[in-house]
Amino acid sequence: MNGWILAATAVLAVGLGSTLWGVATGPLKRRVVAQNLSTAMVCPGLLLLSQGYSRTAYVDLALLMALLGPVGTLVFARLLADELADDPPRARGPTWAAAGVGVVVVLVLCAVAGPGRSLVKLLIVGALLVGGNLIASRALSRGFAGVSRG
Repeated sequence: MNGWILAATAVLAVGLGSTLWGVATGPLKRRVVAQNLSTAMVCPGLLLLSQGYSRTAYVDLALLMALLGPVGTLVFARLLADELADDPPRARGPTWAAAGVGVVVVLVLCAVAGPGRSLVKLLIVGALLVGGNLIASRALSRGFAGVSRG
């Protein structure tokens, strides 16, 4: 076991464990936020595992999850708009914490990867991961001005 795998284990255990607990218990607004944050925690774990095991296929899987995870949250936000309208979820702290973990992991891996195709792929994964989850979290909490929820 090397440091990359140990870091991935820590990210997955803390991040995914807490989001699984949030999805399995509590009110609807906590479950939806936890579903959104699960992608934000699994993707950095996959990127760290990719470096630890020297397998680029994990980066491709993280890219796919970073692209489709926020889309799934937006679908849930649309389907559950009536239930969430009265008391919208607020998760500013966990959202920014997950975004911070994603940024740190991507920047460290970019420094290790050096210039090349893998650097570009890591930057794309990072932008999709952070941007997508921030947009999905905003759609859950307040929605967007000028867009009807019903």
